[in-house]
Amino acid sequence: MQDQRKPNILFMLSDDHAVQAISACGSRVNRTPNLDRIAAEGAVFRESFCTNSVCTPSRATILTGKHSYQNGTLTLAHTFDNSQTSFPKLLQEAGYDTAVVGKWHLNCDPTGFDYWQVLPGQGKYYNPDFLTANGQIRVEGYSADIIADRTMEWIENREKASRPFLACCHFKAPHRPWVPHPRYFDLYANEDIPAPGNLFDNYRNRCQVVRQSEMEIARHMYWDYDLKVLDAGPNQDRLPTMHGLFELDRMTPEQAKTYTEWNDARNADIATRRLSHEEFVHWVYQRYMKDYLRCIAAIDDNVGRMLDFLDESGLAENTIVVYCSDQGFYLGEHGWFDKRWMFEESFRMPLLIRWPGRIAPGTAYDQLVQNIDYAPTFLEAAGCDIPVDMHGTPLQRVIDEGQEIHDDLYYHYYQHLGEHAVPRHDGVRTQRYKLVHFYTVPEFNLFDLERDPSEMRSVHDDPAYAEILAEMQQRYWRAREKFGVPDEYGPESP
Repeated sequence: MQDQRKPNILFMLSDDHAVQAISACGSRVNRTPNLDRIAAEGAVFRESFCTNSVCTPSRATILTGKHSYQNGTLTLAHTFDNSQTSFPKLLQEAGYDTAVVGKWHLNCDPTGFDYWQVLPGQGKYYNPDFLTANGQIRVEGYSADIIADRTMEWIENREKASRPFLACCHFKAPHRPWVPHPRYFDLYANEDIPAPGNLFDNYRNRCQVVRQSEMEIARHMYWDYDLKVLDAGPNQDRLPTMHGLFELDRMTPEQAKTYTEWNDARNADIATRRLSHEEFVHWVYQRYMKDYLRCIAAIDDNVGRMLDFLDESGLAENTIVVYCSDQGFYLGEHGWFDKRWMFEESFRMPLLIRWPGRIAPGTAYDQLVQNIDYAPTFLEAAGCDIPVDMHGTPLQRVIDEGQEIHDDLYYHYYQHLGEHAVPRHDGVRTQRYKLVHFYTVPEFNLFDLERDPSEMRSVHDDPAYAEILAEMQQRYWRAREKFGVPDEYGPESP
């Protein structure tokens, strides 16, 4: 029998899953019954955030419990130093069986895992390739289903079943280009997804760099890659094209036939008449959102399958179940898709935890937490010492004691321009206020999240907020000093 003092950990990580697309977190656009089950039987953390809203850096932060500059993975182009300390390595040393299946995206082989099968780069939705310790393989099927299958197979077939396990199940979805499984082709087909109130944001009252980014759904998506349209008829000039329907070359003839017939049928309307600007924006929004949410539906299916597997195998009572994403995502807010900015929709990341005997069912926490906190949480749960250089704090302080473990949170996006033309910027957030420093301009913006939750107007030059601005700037300089951010990435402190 497994040592009951050390809980198993099932860590499920998705890619670009926005908080506002989980019904347990208040979604207006979809239902996620199996993810909701984690929250209903455990907790939702309603004030959960990342440190750097882009895939590779966020994953490095989760592994190390450190901010980007200190773990060395600042941008998508950086290779994670897999020789450094990570929570899987420490759990492995403490007697855990460890595995990772699915998206890795750290430009190196996994270390700290007894078993690994990971997607090359972003990976594919259909018939994905996997990198393994024994070479590359291809598996026929849909990625979310395969990743869940292989995670459960590893848990079930471990040679030393008496040992506790860490199983990292990393879904590719719902990352761009949002290619759904056929079982969800008709989901939302006969309904409209509610649009956010700032879908037609004009980007006034904020730093000028905001309007210069390239992530507007009606200007910067691709007809074929994003919207799955080859011929938009009189609307063709509105958006560029890339290289044809993405992933068709991955599909078997039968899969391709099924996908093409469905896709051709739904594209008839866009090719028949010239849409007005407003009609066009709404059309793009609906196409984007429905495919994105269809990909999430497949994740939700597989979360349910894994929860049932834990129940049926008798593992549920001693397994911590965690679901999160590597960052948030824009679902039309500010007229955008993608992430990167420190604005709420990409800064926030979902966090659901079921921990039998530790978290009461149906709990909601409103304390500020961040992805630097995950590694210390898992290590403390396993009875391991937490390295002193980790920046995070175990979530047990929130769960057991109701503590506020962070007075404020520090964020830093290091990639400068390039894809989506988002400049470097950093900032701090408290429960009510957010200070963003667009230091390449340079300009501070200040947002009152209580009065302006959609961040439509910076109050940095409002005399009524002068004291708040000064206080937030002090917090900002302290955070940069605390986390060792060099002047190369921002201005020298006063």
